[in-house]
This record gives sequence, C-alpha cells and structure tokens, in this order.
Amino acid sequence: MRALPAKSPSVRQLLCAAVLPLALGLSACGGTATSAQPEKPASTTSADPAVAAAVPERFKKAGVIKVASDIPYPPLEMFDENQNLTGLDVDLAAALGAKLGVKLELQKQAFDSIIPSLQSGKNDIIMSGMNDTPERQETLNFVDYLHAGFSILVREGNPENITTVLDLCGKTVAVQKATVQGDILRSYEQQCKDKGSAPVNITELPMETDVQTAVRSGKASADVVDSAVAAYAAKTAGDGKTFDIVRDPANPAGYKPVYTGIGVLKKDSELSQALLLAMESIIADGSYDKILKKYELSDYTVKKTGLNLGKDTK
Repeated sequence: MRALPAKSPSVRQLLCAAVLPLALGLSACGGTATSAQPEKPASTTSADPAVAAAVPERFKKAGVIKVASDIPYPPLEMFDENQNLTGLDVDLAAALGAKLGVKLELQKQAFDSIIPSLQSGKNDIIMSGMNDTPERQETLNFVDYLHAGFSILVREGNPENITTVLDLCGKTVAVQKATVQGDILRSYEQQCKDKGSAPVNITELPMETDVQTAVRSGKASADVVDSAVAAYAAKTAGDGKTFDIVRDPANPAGYKPVYTGIGVLKKDSELSQALLLAMESIIADGSYDKILKKYELSDYTVKKTGLNLGKDTK
C-alpha cells in the first residue's frame, strides 16, 4: 500500500510550517530524517515474555527498532489536527513493541530510498504500506498484516467516465514512484492495444500527496493506489467531495489484491521471526482487530499472518 489528501497545492509547505516547531524529530520536507512518534503511547497491549525472548540481542540492548516509513501516507501514517503522528502503522508499531519489549520508532524515509535505508544500517525494518512481491522478496522477508487490491481514484463526479481499468488506456494516470502500481498498469498494455487504444500514459511522482494533487488539478485523469488509501482519500479529502472511487462490479475488492507487510532484510531472519511471533500475539489477543477497526480497515484483515505470503503477486 502506499498519503495525506492534498487540501491545496501548497500542502507540503503547510505541513512543514506546522511540524518544524514540534518535538517530533520529523523532517516533513527533507529526506534526511529522523524519528516521528505519537504524543502518547498508542497501545495498551500487554507484554508477551515468549515474544520478547525471541528478539535478537542487539535490539534488546538498544531498546529500539528503527522503522523506515514514508510519512505521511494516510490512513497508515498521518498527522492529526494537532500535528501529532497517528495511523494504522503507528498504532500497530506500538502494539508490536509492547509484545517485543522494545520501542518501534518511526523514521521518515522517502519511499524510493526505503530499502537502501535498511541496507545502509540507517533503519532496521519497513512499515510503510509496502506490498509483498516476489521481486522484493529477493531482498526482504515480509511479515504480512494487510490484504487489499488497488483502486482507481478520480475527480469528484468522474468527469471522464472511467468505469474500469481499461478505460485508462490512452489517458495520463499518476502513481507514486517506486510502487508496484506502475508495473500493474504497464501489464495492461496488450489489452489496451487489443481494444485499439494507446497504452496508459504513466506519470510517476515522488509522494502520494503529489499524485492526488495531479488528479485534483486535472493534470492526471486518475490515481491508481491501494484500495484502503483510495477509500480514505475519497472520504476525507477537502470537504469529502474531492475524489470518487471507480466501482468496478467485476472487481469489488479492487484490482489484483496483494499482501502488505513489514519488510525486514533477509540477513535479519531472527528479527523477522520475532516480529511474526509478535504479530501472531496481537492477532490472538484482539489488539490487531481493534486497530484495524479504529481506522476502518477491517475489510483488509489477514485471517492469519505469515512470512512472504505474496508469492503469486507481481
């Protein structure tokens, strides 16, 4: 999955002005960055000694696991009205940390450099709506915690009458850079040709906020994004009437459902196992379901977590 609905073309500047004075340690405009924590602990989840015992010693000693996250990306990572960090991943990190006995500390990281940030040792894991794909599994293990497809987000009223993904053929569609949506749209090239249309003209932009601004301004006909993000944007952007979601009866759950997971480098397999145990524990005690319900994401629940479940996705 991969953003705060832009309320004006200058939303990034507004976020910077609001965030810089806060003691979040978060750079909302730069790529260098820094931890971002909610004002108050988001979890009342009980500890689990068996899970804590599985945490590798170096993380026990440090007392912290650094989490790379492309902030903002609502409803996974976002700011509330007081510019405090909140969202599904924020609460999930707090609940997992309670089980592990260490703090999971979110660090702002641009999505296109999020895997290199682990490889350089800057961060330890990824929680940023990252889809679990075979290509990414060559570098990462995934502890999967969501399952959702992709939706088409258009301007209110759907002025270009887009009803299915093939209606995007020949149109300019914006997606966030380094996400899988671009590859998914390219996979429809032959079907576009078969219907006598040009392929989708894909514009890749740095952040999901930029993508939504492109659609809002008419520079792009649509945004192809994870269904949960599209639903949140359609519900909350502006006065709630800025975007519509294309409802395709043949794909009610979105196109090509995929798993979303916590990414961990292959070499840190013990950490992957500890996170898997923690995820199983919060599912068992009901914390997981409560967090998803809080953010209206229960439709994207995984009935059972696991490692690298995204074997059949591309």
